[in-house]
Amino acid sequence: MAGHSHWKNMARHKAIVDAKRGKLFSKLSRYIIIAARNGGGDPDMNLRLRYAIDKARAVSMPKENIEKAIKRGTGDLEGVSFDEIMYEGKGPGGVAVLVEVMTDNRNRTNGEIKKVFERANITPVTPGSLAFLFDRKGFFAIDAARYPDEDALMAVALEAGAEDLKREGDTFEITCDPPVFSAVSEALRAAKVETTEAEVKYLPKVQKDVDVETGKKVVRMIEALDDHDDVQNVYTDATLTEEMADA
Repeated sequence: MAGHSHWKNMARHKAIVDAKRGKLFSKLSRYIIIAARNGGGDPDMNLRLRYAIDKARAVSMPKENIEKAIKRGTGDLEGVSFDEIMYEGKGPGGVAVLVEVMTDNRNRTNGEIKKVFERANITPVTPGSLAFLFDRKGFFAIDAARYPDEDALMAVALEAGAEDLKREGDTFEITCDPPVFSAVSEALRAAKVETTEAEVKYLPKVQKDVDVETGKKVVRMIEALDDHDDVQNVYTDATLTEEMADA
């Protein structure tokens, strides 16, 4: 009986993992479609598409899924048209929240995101009211234990066009302007430097410190938003710790 119960638990876990993977692939497909629609289907000429493809490959998204998404974006395959929307709000403790959404039905998504905001105690604000608190940057995270020579790493990053490299705990963080994201990525790859995170994202200009209980609420808020199929990314200016993530 114990073995059977264990198998059921494993099967349930696999189903949850598969569902999350399917949702992630769906979100990445939308990202690729939008990128190809706006800039064409050649990743060498379309930085945003190249970034989207790299992100999809990083999570082992099948090649055929990527190719279909590109063709849908360029119109070579019939598909749904997606719009990009940014929602802004003030979450627990007054933290700023930016929510990137891609949707094929604005009215439906508006209503659903409004409900998520209400449940997560997020006060919506006029678009543009909080975006100025963030900068859009290329961002790379690297395990400092694997690359102890900070000077050598900085030389690689800065030569490729990065703005800065700093150490945060056990991690090196590299930032750059979005147009040079691919150049920095290629330079790190050529130097055989593996990243734990590599993406273009919104970074807060100043982070907001919150207590543990507020931080746990912020984490739950992020999880609730990220669970929505149309939400691509959630950004906040809150400083979050591992203790808060264990909520």
